[in-house]
Order: sequence, then C-alpha cells, then structure tokens
Amino acid sequence: MPIDIKVPSAGESITSANIARWHKADGGSVRKGEVLVTFETDKVSTEFESPVDGVLHIIVPEGTEVPIGTVIASLTEGAVSDSPAPAPTPTPAPAPAPSPTPVPQPAPTVVAAAPVATPIVTRTEIAPVEPVTPVHNDGRTTRKKMSMLRRKIANHLVNAQHTAAILTTFNEVDMTAVMNLRKAVQDDFTKKYQVKLGFMSFFIKAVVQALKDVPQINAMMDGTDIIENHFHDIGVAIGTEKGLIVPVIRDCDKKNFAQLEQDILDYATKSREGKIALEDLQGGVFTISNGGVYGSLLSTPILNPPQSGILGMHTIQQRPVAIDGKVEIRPMMYLALSYDHRIVDGKEAVTFLIRIKECLENPTRMLLEM
Repeated sequence: MPIDIKVPSAGESITSANIARWHKADGGSVRKGEVLVTFETDKVSTEFESPVDGVLHIIVPEGTEVPIGTVIASLTEGAVSDSPAPAPTPTPAPAPAPSPTPVPQPAPTVVAAAPVATPIVTRTEIAPVEPVTPVHNDGRTTRKKMSMLRRKIANHLVNAQHTAAILTTFNEVDMTAVMNLRKAVQDDFTKKYQVKLGFMSFFIKAVVQALKDVPQINAMMDGTDIIENHFHDIGVAIGTEKGLIVPVIRDCDKKNFAQLEQDILDYATKSREGKIALEDLQGGVFTISNGGVYGSLLSTPILNPPQSGILGMHTIQQRPVAIDGKVEIRPMMYLALSYDHRIVDGKEAVTFLIRIKECLENPTRMLLEM
C-alpha cells in the first residue's frame, strides 16, 4: 500500500500552504532523507524530506495552494536504483482568461525563509486535487498569483502604516574612524576569530548603546499599555533570493564584536541554505536595515511591528565636509531612523540617532559604554 505524503502543520495560525517546488519528478526514484518538496506558507518556507526509499507519484502540481493535511503525493516504498531521477516538470493546466485590470507590484520587504520540517506520513486512500495555474502571459503583460509569503508581506506593510504613527529623522556619520580601525585590526581579528570584522557589528553595538541611553526606543505598544524591554535582541536584515529576512541576534549587549559577526555569518549561511526557522525571526526589539549594500543613498525604512524603531544604513560616499574650518573629503553615510511617534517623541528620536553617530565617529565610546 502506498505511503501518502500530506502537507505538514506549520503552526496553529497557518491553515494552508502553497506547493512552491517539487524537487523530484513524478515517477522518479527517491531515497530516504532527500528533499521531496518545498512548501510555502504566509510565514515560512518548509522543506519536506522523504521518509523512505521508493518511487514518487505526484498528485498536486507546483503552484497549488492546499489546506494543511492534504494528500499531495504518494510513495511506493521499496529499493531504488542508483541512476538519477529525471528533473521535475511542472504539471500544465489551461490558462485563465486575461483580465483588463492591472496588477500593482508589491514593494520589496522582509521575507521569512525556510526551516526543515518533520515529515507527516500516513497510509490512506488518495483523492486527486484540481491544479491551479499561477501564470498567464499574453505577450504584453504577465499575470501571476502572489505567493503566500508576498501576500503576508503586503498585509504586514499596510498594517504597519495604518497602526503606527511613523516618522523618520535623518543624520549623517563620518565613517573614517570605523574604517581606519577595521583596516588596522582586520588581519589579526580574522586570524584570531576566523571571521571578518564588518560594519554591522559596529552598528549593532552603537544601537545597543543608544537603546540604553534612550530606553523609550526600546519599548512597544500593546493596546493602551507600553511595554519596556530590558533586553537587546536586534534584528538584522539579510538579503536572500526571495527578498529580505530579518533574523534576530540575541543578547547583543552581552556579545563582543566577534560573536556578533559570527551570528551574522551563521544566519547568512542558514538563509542561503533555506534553513532559517520561524523562531529565528521573532522577538526582536529593534531592526537594522542596510540598503547601502544595494547602493541606496537615502530612504525611509518602515517599522517592523510591534517594534518602535528601525535604523536605515546607506551607501558610503566620499564627500567634502568642513573639518576644523577646512574642507576635507571624508567617507560619509546617511542614517535614517523611523520611529513610532505615539510613544517616541522627536527629541528622543534625534538624541538616539546622535548617540549612534557619536559612537561610530568615536568607536572607543562603545568599548567604554559612553
């Protein structure tokens, strides 16, 4: 009797999942532990591994959204040959009629990525599910269904704008001291810790110091209450193929620069491998987003609710600035702090951003927590 493959549960609030990709072809041989399919929900993507050796029989094609627990394939258990299985081919289906209504494209934002799920395997009768075709191309436009992740992102962005009084304040920072310090210690730092010293650890440390000095930023609203956080878990945006994800680095106030850089490197590796877990993305008190890696000169970042603040980093440019009455060319970066004006006053926001500027322009202040 075949072993049925069902869509696994991904959390209490998740009722359906999209079959994002079949990694094996219909009728192909698979081995125990090989990834069969990637599911996409409105929170995370999940890889599903084969529980046994056998032959795969696909019932539901890629691009189909189905309820949790739906049978999407079966495995005929048994020994398999060593010859590789053919590449998976999406199941075709008739295209829908074109619609004259244009579809606006969502803005880039934070996207959650994939942990590895525990397979849910049962032995029941199989009922086919009608496929859904997600793409239509009439030669002039292409219409495709938004992924569950992108729909969640769109709702998240709109809710952030509707539920918070977002205001942004700006400043600029001279990166000379940080760049000179990195250059002076990079070789010894890398040799000792087996990780390079980047800019992000400096910004994390500066944010932690500023949160200590201006604790109103390290708070969030819950109904008519204000929750003050006494810990410093900082979210750091990392670019992936699907967009930005924001894994949270825990207890940043208790970690040194090397530990912060290692955490960033570990999250970057996990994101490339699709192994970011939902818990990696939860619980941060503040977020740092670095649009500068893409060349952004200035932007107004959107809050990551329920957080009350987000710092936008930008590209470093050589610009003329006045130093002691003389014009010098310095590596300058614009900073942007978006904050929830319901609980953070303008004076507090400006003070917070100036504290970050002071820490970065004089890095020894961070070592002395000044």
